[in-house]
Formats: sequence, structure tokens, C-alpha cells
Amino acid sequence: MISVYAISSLEHNYIYVGMTSNLKERIARYNSGRERTTKFYAPFKLIYSEECLDRLSARKREKYWKSGVGKENLRKLRDELT
Repeated sequence: MISVYAISSLEHNYIYVGMTSNLKERIARYNSGRERTTKFYAPFKLIYSEECLDRLSARKREKYWKSGVGKENLRKLRDELT
């Protein structure tokens, strides 16, 4: 199983979308600053995740969430959670 996820910075207006086979470990890496692309935006909270059966279907979902419509939906979801 592959997880597609979205995390939101607690201190900046920044949402990151990705996919992984180990969601808990990946979020810990983001929050510890070990991921170069996001370390300046840490700390993060998980705002969305979904499980996909394979890497191909996960990649399609990831592309949707990275699109303009997908990002707008994630912003709405983030705003509802806060």
C-alpha cells in the first residue's frame, strides 16, 4: 500500500503533497528537518491522507492533489481543521 498525503506548515502558508510507503516515518523526517525541500517550513501537521493499492494509482492521486483544483481543496480542508 502506498499513502498519498498532504501536510501543512504550522508557521507558513505552505502545503506539501507526496506519497510514501511509510507515512509515520516520512512525517517524522519532515518535522525533524531531514527533508531538504521542506525543512524551512517545519513543523508540519498531516491534513490529508489516502491509501492506494499501487504506485501508479498513487501517482495519479498525487498529481491531482498537486493541481490547482486539488491544492484549493486542500487549502479549504486545512482552514476547516484550524
